[in-house]
Amino acid sequence: MQRKLHGQMSESFLIAGILSISGGLQDAYTYMYRGKVFANAQTGNIVLLAQNLIDRNWSVALRYFSPLLFFALGVAAAECIHMRYQKAQRIHWRQLVLAIEILLLFAVGFFPNEMDLLANAMVSFACAMQVQAFRKVNGYAFASTMCIGNLRSGMESLCAYGKTKDKKILRKSGNYFGIIFLFAVGAALGGHMIGYIGARTIWISCIILLISFLCMFIKEEKKEHPEIVQEEREIRENLQNIRKEAKDVEHILEDDIRSQIEKKK
Repeated sequence: MQRKLHGQMSESFLIAGILSISGGLQDAYTYMYRGKVFANAQTGNIVLLAQNLIDRNWSVALRYFSPLLFFALGVAAAECIHMRYQKAQRIHWRQLVLAIEILLLFAVGFFPNEMDLLANAMVSFACAMQVQAFRKVNGYAFASTMCIGNLRSGMESLCAYGKTKDKKILRKSGNYFGIIFLFAVGAALGGHMIGYIGARTIWISCIILLISFLCMFIKEEKKEHPEIVQEEREIRENLQNIRKEAKDVEHILEDDIRSQIEKKK
């Protein structure tokens, strides 16, 4: 009989899918409403930054340099939170990242277009925190704010399935393509809603992230594989043997010390 483990929801497909919708919306929001700047796809920002630097369009170059800088700072911030709060019991450190991200994006919804530079910087900072904090789904790497890595991994897994016919590999490929699809859904949603609520479209992302935040209070139930059970049993037995040997050594040392003290007397 397989035992069940209770794990954090942060690496489940549910959370990955929800975050991917949010990531797609954020990218559509900054590109379509905040001056054609990418919140997540920093490769595009680097290309446009380099082009404008060569053309000496300094003000436009700054528009693309700002999200790059704040993306880097966002990664650093998420890693600092991880190191500081990774052992927190009442709340998972990734939930702290989501809480900060929600607050930042909520504030962006109030910014007029004259503040696009700051708005894009804050969205990129929030995106970087998200992509740094949530890097795995069901045990393998993924990105919730961009698609190129997911597309590569999805096709790689699909090709591997063609060779091995392993359904687990096929399921892995399906997860990757599912995340890409949900990213596209988020982008379509963001692009569509901009025409109705403008700057406040980013608040939809806040709602999506809040759902993720609340879902993470749920403990995911996972079946443990038989080989893992056996490995765990062996580790426990080895630890018990080590403890027993340590106690034996301790008793021998105590007897040796006691005998030496008696000799000196």
